[in-house]
Amino acid sequence: MAKKHRSLHIFLTLFSIIFFQALSESLPSGEPTLPLLALRIKPNLTSAATCTFRVQISTSCSSVKYTRDQISLSFGDAYGNQVYVARIDNPASRAFEACSTDTYDINGPCTYDVCYVYLYRRGYDGWNVKSVRISSPYIRTVTFNYNAWIPNDVWYGFNYCNGSSAHGYNKPQLSTLIMTLVALLFFSLE
Repeated sequence: MAKKHRSLHIFLTLFSIIFFQALSESLPSGEPTLPLLALRIKPNLTSAATCTFRVQISTSCSSVKYTRDQISLSFGDAYGNQVYVARIDNPASRAFEACSTDTYDINGPCTYDVCYVYLYRRGYDGWNVKSVRISSPYIRTVTFNYNAWIPNDVWYGFNYCNGSSAHGYNKPQLSTLIMTLVALLFFSLE
């Protein structure tokens, strides 16, 4: 009986520590946007099923009149499915004017619900993004509210993929693995 009581005590202690660590990992940080020095870009595979996404990018009224900067876009899901557009800008069309919304229909690999989006800007004009809205008939529509100037020469955006790295790839949380191991240990001691 003492062995069972001791095992239960150890299990409950470890479970409590891991539970509170997992709880703290799931809380959103104070700063939702994340600048990345590099984003792992995967080429849009031609063998993968192709879907069409409607991407609406709203430029803030506090932005420059229009930007001639190079603008790239990457978004995806928690399972590593990624859509990448090397250049979404068109300087000749005066895209991304202040107080405007530009709409693009983009073909790329099909995804589950989009949970991350990053923009990349290279140039000297600057650009203040209000929001990015992504929709498709196959996924839920999602809006990422930037309300920020996009820094030059870095990927800048959001990653709300639960348990994933900043690159949007799904990885099991360490706390989940530890809880599973502790449960197996507990039941093996009985």
